[in-house]
Amino acid sequence: MKKMSNESGIAPTEFKCLIFPKPVEEKSKGGIILPDETKDRDQFAQLEGTLIDASPLAFTYHDGTVETFNPPKAGDQILFAKYAGAMVKGKDGKDYRLVNDKDITAVLS
Repeated sequence: MKKMSNESGIAPTEFKCLIFPKPVEEKSKGGIILPDETKDRDQFAQLEGTLIDASPLAFTYHDGTVETFNPPKAGDQILFAKYAGAMVKGKDGKDYRLVNDKDITAVLS
């Protein structure tokens, strides 16, 4: 697994995780250019991305001492809940999704 560096300038706190969503296609399969409104809606509906960073409390129980089994790590390809979290722009100019750790539903292998 390759180590990810967080160049976004965004450091998640509490139980949050920073995800770089898989980019949305600019054109449909038939070659039709999609309007910005459709691309924006599709970007927010994406379910797949790369975990960039997670707070130290992410993937722990309420007392912060018991870790879940094999939690995702930076660089993992993950699935996350549809419409979860908020879109934020990093200092690197890229759009990221800031979500709760519970919104990450699977790690892709």
